[in-house]
Amino acid sequence: MDKLTINILCKQFGIDESIIDYVNEKEKYILDKFKEIDKIKEYNQYKVIHAMQECRLTSTDFNWTTGYGYGDMGREKVEEIYAKVFNTEDALVRPTIASGTHALALTLSGILRPSDELIAITGAPYDTLQKVIGVKGDMPGNLMEFGIKYKEIPLVNNSIDVDRVLNSISNNTKILLIQRSTGYSDRRALTIEEIETAVKAIKAVNDEVIIMVDNCYGEFLENREPTDVGVDIMAGSLIKNPGGGIALSGGYIVGKSNLVQLIANRLTSPGLGKECGLTFGTTRSTLQGLFLAPHIVSEAVKGALLVAVVYKELGFNVVPDLDDKRSDIIQGVQLNSPERVVEFCRGIQAASAVDSFIVPEAWEMPGYEDKVVMAAGGFIDGSSIELSADGPIREPYFVYYQGGLTYEHCKLGVLKSLNNLIENNLIDINKIKK
Repeated sequence: MDKLTINILCKQFGIDESIIDYVNEKEKYILDKFKEIDKIKEYNQYKVIHAMQECRLTSTDFNWTTGYGYGDMGREKVEEIYAKVFNTEDALVRPTIASGTHALALTLSGILRPSDELIAITGAPYDTLQKVIGVKGDMPGNLMEFGIKYKEIPLVNNSIDVDRVLNSISNNTKILLIQRSTGYSDRRALTIEEIETAVKAIKAVNDEVIIMVDNCYGEFLENREPTDVGVDIMAGSLIKNPGGGIALSGGYIVGKSNLVQLIANRLTSPGLGKECGLTFGTTRSTLQGLFLAPHIVSEAVKGALLVAVVYKELGFNVVPDLDDKRSDIIQGVQLNSPERVVEFCRGIQAASAVDSFIVPEAWEMPGYEDKVVMAAGGFIDGSSIELSADGPIREPYFVYYQGGLTYEHCKLGVLKSLNNLIENNLIDINKIKK
């Protein structure tokens, strides 16, 4: 980093020069890891381009209809391309899917019937999905209210306990749910290889059970996706990885065609399924976001590595660790106090291009059990592929950093978060001057 850049960081962003020197020094430890990230990016970029070419994407596909949306060529093209990218029989990709949780809820409610059983085989799912299921919050309309049975099987040493899973399957078991990402936990994301090992072992004994993956935050982290290794159905959000920071809203569901049709019937109605539903002119941004996604994801992963090395060297527990294989964009840092979680997020917010002047506070956010503090100054509201951070105010006080459309923005977020913690006497500045 040259003196001109250091000068603007000091004068325009108010960052202490000793903090800049510290981050620049730690950055050297991770530069070699960028080569592998770039290899994965390159492969996935060509995979996406090839899918668009194979599906004969044309400029006229960006047009859209009104009313019921019958015969919307752009909508059908988006879903054809998503099925190709994720190597599945069919896809449901709609701007009216409000979030990743909505995509997951649609998938579960579309497939499950009264007395069916759902088993989460990676432990407790993400906070918002627990309320969908009904294990927390007692929200009207949850799955258990409709007679869906539910069990959880914890991970063992960050691996799916296949033997216990197989012993837990009953005649009523319909879906086994895998959460790929760390969520609000202290574990790293499951790798595709780990998912493949579990899927093969389960399917070898029981080929009828449906294996579903929550793929939020995991797209394009590896050369393969869960649907490449035998997963039946998978869901995620367009304002995370596959939207590339451009998709305005939406979610996707990919998998076997009979399952996608069941879910489409839940999204619209039986008899309509996938055949209607407006795109509201979002086809272009959805596909351009997908085109950019492999590159944007690689930038975010590099930023996560920088967070890991900077805070690990200060003595904090980081998940995943520096040498762990990464399978989502999230970097957890155990900050050990609620004040640090809040000030870290305020530093990330202050680094944002949008709403940088807003001061995040912990609040009772809908869908969460504890108060949550969120930093999210994105061009797309709530877009967690953009620079963002959040954390529940509960022990052991992890903050979860994710996103960043450019590595430079990620680095600014790291600098501002650390500067903020030091300015508020939550980290001793002498620790970075050693």
